[in-house]
Amino acid sequence: MTKKPLAVIAGPTAVGKTALSIKLAGRLNGEIISGDSMQVYKGMDIGTAKVMPKEQGGIVHHLIDIKDPRDSFSVQEFQERSRALISDIHSRGKLPFIVGGTGLYLNSVIYGYTFSEVKEDKAFRREMETFAEQAGNEALHAKLREADPEAGKTIHPNNVRRVIRALEVAAIGEPVRPQEAAEPDYRLALTGLTMDRNHLYERINMRVDLMIAEGLVEEAKDLYDRNIRHCQSVQAIGYKELYDYFDGLSTLEDAISKLKQNSRRYAKRQLTWFRNKMDIRWFDVSEGYEKKEREIQQFIEGKLL
Repeated sequence: MTKKPLAVIAGPTAVGKTALSIKLAGRLNGEIISGDSMQVYKGMDIGTAKVMPKEQGGIVHHLIDIKDPRDSFSVQEFQERSRALISDIHSRGKLPFIVGGTGLYLNSVIYGYTFSEVKEDKAFRREMETFAEQAGNEALHAKLREADPEAGKTIHPNNVRRVIRALEVAAIGEPVRPQEAAEPDYRLALTGLTMDRNHLYERINMRVDLMIAEGLVEEAKDLYDRNIRHCQSVQAIGYKELYDYFDGLSTLEDAISKLKQNSRRYAKRQLTWFRNKMDIRWFDVSEGYEKKEREIQQFIEGKLL
């Protein structure tokens, strides 16, 4: 069976994926599926750098604003929704683009990960949430490192929801490992954007300053005032740091500094993940993606059209 075409644009936060993808989708009759694990949440626009309707250039975007911040969103749900969307986009004679920086989510679609089913244990989760509140995220993560060292290496201590889920799975004695096929399920044009690290970090710092100017503190405070806590959504960089400020654990200046630091570290982890886990054609956009967009377009056309 002939594989269907799929364009993927990956790369670290703040590298310029969104603007480039809108231009390319416009030229190549495409629609965009957000590959970001946090842009699914309503009311979290500034902190997730969500592309708003007026910025979408008339391009249809999917998997944005589909969840309440109290809801969970798993890689398995992303995979199921994305693969259905890819089929729908193809059925209308258009080219699907997945654009984002959450590498595991992208690979789950490309390679058709399969997942073992483990039922939720709500009592266990409440017990672990209470433990985290009393002893701290690092103490909870220490439990995970002991129970499942491999998961402990890949899940950040501040991602409490995922830490608890991994502990829950480990307690059952059946660690879940997504299995992937040897070959991609689609005919791929897998594009990665990168740039000089110092330049990228400068862009990240500037983006955070812009987010603050646009009202990120107020956006996060609204979630805080609605008592949205211990949810996957507000573990996102840009919200958890401000929650510490609202809780009186840091100054606003320190929270913003920590936000910049965590964003830079996240970008570094993204690049490491992409380079180790994905067979990407990289394009250096240190001088601006505009100088590379024709070359990137030709790469996608040569692979898919």
